[in-house]
Amino acid sequence: MTARPVVAEDRAAAERQAAGGAPPPLGRERLLELYYYMRLTRSLEERLTNLYRQGKVIGGLFRSLGQEADSVGSAYALDRAAGDMLAPLIRNLGSLLVMGARPEEVLRQYMAKATGPTRGRELNVHFGDLGRGFVGQISHLGDMVPVMAGVALTFRMRRQGRVALVYVGDGATSTGAFHEGLSLAAARRLPLVVIVENNGWAYSTRLERQTAVRGLAVKAGAYGIPAAREDGNDVLAVFAVTRAAVERARAGGGPTLIELLTYRRKGHAEHDDQHYVPKEELARWEANDPLERYARLLTSRGWLAADELAAADARVTGELDRAVAATEGDPAPEPESALEGVWASPARQPAPWYREGGAARG
Repeated sequence: MTARPVVAEDRAAAERQAAGGAPPPLGRERLLELYYYMRLTRSLEERLTNLYRQGKVIGGLFRSLGQEADSVGSAYALDRAAGDMLAPLIRNLGSLLVMGARPEEVLRQYMAKATGPTRGRELNVHFGDLGRGFVGQISHLGDMVPVMAGVALTFRMRRQGRVALVYVGDGATSTGAFHEGLSLAAARRLPLVVIVENNGWAYSTRLERQTAVRGLAVKAGAYGIPAAREDGNDVLAVFAVTRAAVERARAGGGPTLIELLTYRRKGHAEHDDQHYVPKEELARWEANDPLERYARLLTSRGWLAADELAAADARVTGELDRAVAATEGDPAPEPESALEGVWASPARQPAPWYREGGAARG
């Protein structure tokens, strides 16, 4: 397998940029927008953590601390205007925000409010909106790969220039669903991009305990498709490698497997104290924080000023203050509402959320 065949041009540009004197890879507005989404992701999860500790979050809270760059950078590479779609995992809150999900919706969803996207019937990021380009996830590991292969197949059958993107964890690459979905996508040359978030842990199982390979990108060779392996904590590198794969898929080149090397700096969920992780390992990755790293790059290169980043931070704080105030007191679902949408509803009742063509806009 040739390493990173679809990103040679992007890597060469990145190397020239690293040598100094190169212009920013994106315009100032888009560079700032990437920072905004990464900050929004982290700060929103911090607000959710506070609510969780107050007993106001229903179910689990799955943080993406340390993985914000891979979610934001990859989703940002899609073309929303063209109708591209993605399917997230539990740690891809940043992807949903890039695609148009609002903090109010996320808060209501986690607190199981009647005004939330699924009206209290589902939790965390288990909601979708086809109109905004994201499909509600299935918890079972790897299962969204065949689902999104099917979505990509509909794009092909309709002769639409659209691309589907799906995330899996390192553990999910050992599941049958991952194999079946990727095999179909490869055989039919479907416009699908598969992002493998290699954070080294499948819950409490280390990567080397569940697969003999040391780099997951090599698995693409079994399907005859190209692969890329990139630094998942570098948001610009993530954007570049994903954009190249997306455009290749859009041009009819078929699927690409992208392995992003990143790290989960919290336990599997907020209840998990991560006692199985060596402290020195956590410290190493904390020093490679994607948000702080990106902020240093922006200011050191002179692409953005420190006060512009501070203004983005203040914007996020204000938005989240208003979002929490607007949602915390919302009502829980009425018990009787559990019966709605189970059987055919009378005409006088509102259509159930899953028949409305997207998440409720509450």
